[in-house]
Amino acid sequence: MKFIIYILLSISNILMASNIDCNLHISVIKSSNSQIKINITHDKNCTILIEDLNKTIIINSIDNNITTNQVEKKLSLEESIVKLAKDKIGIKYKSGGANPKNGFDCSGFVYYIFKENNISIPRTSKMQSKSGETLGRDEIKVGDILSFDTSNAGHINHSGIYIGNGEFIHSSSGKAKSVTVSKLDKGFYKDKFKWGVRVKSD
Repeated sequence: MKFIIYILLSISNILMASNIDCNLHISVIKSSNSQIKINITHDKNCTILIEDLNKTIIINSIDNNITTNQVEKKLSLEESIVKLAKDKIGIKYKSGGANPKNGFDCSGFVYYIFKENNISIPRTSKMQSKSGETLGRDEIKVGDILSFDTSNAGHINHSGIYIGNGEFIHSSSGKAKSVTVSKLDKGFYKDKFKWGVRVKSD
């Protein structure tokens, strides 16, 4: 019995020395000459695994920021771009604007979203249209830059970000006068779209 108590104390001391915070409680609930039953309880900060084959007790500490039912998903670059862009829906259009505080123009919005995702692109729509691989309509994917000629002047004057399902997000100087989502294949922008651009991350 004294030997068992010594083992239990040793386990507690090892846990303290290892900075494993399990709030572990160990108690003997039944003993006889041939058998001793030990009750081990712990909080949600650790797991206990008993390997019968190796006669080993393994105690693991769990990160408090991660639970069994909720594990934070790491977003892909494309998902991160779209998420941040959608978070800015409703922010007012501002000529020359490139931040959420003052507002965005079209290229300033695209520039800001990519910059916040650690991707360097030019500031203007015209230069953004030349900043990566040129793509046709059937080649564009979520997160690609879209280039438009909205004035039919023969040059790029508007940009947005493709978010999938035939939609793109942009800062519009039109009726919305804000960051908004529009259809790519219907309405005003259908005949204004020229090409997409895929920018390689740094």
